[in-house]
Amino acid sequence: MNTSQTIKTAILWFVSFCMIASCLWGKTAQLLPLPQEISLDTNASRFRLHRSVHLISDSANFELERFIKQHCRRKGKARGRIVVKFVQEIDGAGETPLWGYSPEAYSLSVTADKVIIRAVSNTGVTRAAQTLSQLAEGWDDEEPQLEACSITDWPAFPLRGFMHDVGRSFISVDELLHQLDLLSRFKVNTFHFHLTENQAWRFQVKAYPQLTDSLSMTRFPGKFYTQEQCAYIERYARERGIIVIPEIDMPGHSQAFERAMGHGMQTAEGKRELLNILREVAETFPLAPYIHIGADEQTITDSTFLPSMAEAVRQSGKRVVVWNPIRGVNLSGQNFCDMTQMWSTAGKAVSGVPNIDCRYNYINHFDVFADVVGIYKSNIYYQPQANSEVAGAITAVWNDRLLPSEADITLQNNLYAAVLASAERAWRGGGERYIEQGGVMLPPSETVEFQEFADWERRFLFHKAHSLSKEPIPYVKQTNVHWLITDAFPNGGDPAALLPPDSLGPQPSYTLAGETYGTRPATGAAIYLCHTWGSIVPAFFSNPQLGTTAYAWTYIYSPVAQTAGALVEFQNYSRSEADPAPWPSCWDRKGSRLWLNDEEILPPQWLGNAGSSDREQPLLNENFPARPPIKVTLRQGWNKVFLKLPYVPAPGIRLNKWMFTFVLTTPDGRDALPNVLYSPTMEMVR
Repeated sequence: MNTSQTIKTAILWFVSFCMIASCLWGKTAQLLPLPQEISLDTNASRFRLHRSVHLISDSANFELERFIKQHCRRKGKARGRIVVKFVQEIDGAGETPLWGYSPEAYSLSVTADKVIIRAVSNTGVTRAAQTLSQLAEGWDDEEPQLEACSITDWPAFPLRGFMHDVGRSFISVDELLHQLDLLSRFKVNTFHFHLTENQAWRFQVKAYPQLTDSLSMTRFPGKFYTQEQCAYIERYARERGIIVIPEIDMPGHSQAFERAMGHGMQTAEGKRELLNILREVAETFPLAPYIHIGADEQTITDSTFLPSMAEAVRQSGKRVVVWNPIRGVNLSGQNFCDMTQMWSTAGKAVSGVPNIDCRYNYINHFDVFADVVGIYKSNIYYQPQANSEVAGAITAVWNDRLLPSEADITLQNNLYAAVLASAERAWRGGGERYIEQGGVMLPPSETVEFQEFADWERRFLFHKAHSLSKEPIPYVKQTNVHWLITDAFPNGGDPAALLPPDSLGPQPSYTLAGETYGTRPATGAAIYLCHTWGSIVPAFFSNPQLGTTAYAWTYIYSPVAQTAGALVEFQNYSRSEADPAPWPSCWDRKGSRLWLNDEEILPPQWLGNAGSSDREQPLLNENFPARPPIKVTLRQGWNKVFLKLPYVPAPGIRLNKWMFTFVLTTPDGRDALPNVLYSPTMEMVR
């Protein structure tokens, strides 16, 4: 058999394997997050859905009732039973308690005519019902059923959340409810509602209506949430097992307050007003165990400020969350906070209170592919499971830059992939290393780390095609994308300098000025050569140096000539920076270039202002997830992808990331291009 026949046979085998495997997916193999313990009885009869079912339970549960309404019938002769049993404990479950949060452990037994749910609390029943909803997914042309199985499940960390910065960019109530509904399916249990910012105050305060007057807002003027809407959001979230933590940031990020009130928060007048505001917040969010009072990024000059605000929160029966660190305050040994939310590298766990890990989960700085790897691989603040001082993680979206629409906030920040990668890690626990050691690179395919991520990716993409099918999700399969990347050549500060790979093309090694430069493999649709946070988060190069150029390449085998999409990005400068767009006809401000089959692929026309550094100038198409794919033509057989990657100072850019993204998609960009193989050595790989 010749080489061409061997390649075609391998592709046919691979496609057949995927088709066979897809028939088995959509049941226990697709659960996300993956349960702690699961046993599938393939020989037992399944529990058929779409028939009459009798519910036996001593307590009403919204999610369970919804599952029955969607997948079963309540009228007619009952041929199936769902039985809820409340128990003192779930054998083997190792939950760590957190004040204000109910136990979530449950067990689930599915046989032909009976589903038995055991749980310590009604929240545990909610988690079991969410698992049942996933088990009912993906049957497509088959009769919907539940596989015969036994599951024992509990969270490694009691807090698994996401945050929206609605202070900067208002998100409609309908969209917030929609996201709460979808994310709750995956056992996300906390919504951090960041309600106030410099740009606008979004929480209605009946005592001070001027706070939400359009004249006090510089972005989305007149947009705010009434107290009735806030209370409804909280009830809606709680029905689905999500706790809302509202935040009124003080005294930082308070320019909207100052415009409305005419004075600062640390003045005597400001403190009196904040006490009234906190009273209204507590009354509006009666189910919230915590109120977040922010306190970051402005020096605390009044030593009585935080203690008085904390006392007001506690008098309402709630506990206090603050950001960590706080300027001018040493949090250790203080009694004005009951939980901290760690941000940035400077945030360190405070002894004696629970701490939330938010340090590297600011997804507004992230790319679509490599950072999801980093999130999923990393444990939660060095811990494999929760303890009294590490409660869990929150994935945060900060809309510093103005975005054109709500959909762009979700799309550009890769919200669903990032939140669900973090949520599974926090539910499952583990993670070999914290991101400060483990970084954002996919490890070799034979490692457990790689196999775990590949399995998460498979399950996430299943849900992208089912319950998340209508959502703007840019993430596509990347674990099959392989590269060779050269060592970095000195370029004398000239990004256009001609170096050996420019003339020689892909080679195992090169010689320049008597020095040998080799190549190393990498896997993924996006590769950081130097991360957003430099050497703090490991990337491909352990010690990247400015004034250098690296090269990367792969070959893509296509069984037919075809038109495809290509997701391409280089200097991805995040949704926070006040950085200008790339120069016209350039991918970035460093001189990165891309060729397909030796024909240069140029960027689209940038719609943003190349000379602007204004955060109020909206991002348009100059950041990867917001753009449709570049249309490319593949020839039958092998197609060469070659990239030149200078690392030089980038004018106007604060965070000089060094990275690239390339992956082929369907022409609409929705899915990875099927039936192609990526191999930098033109060998068959899967």
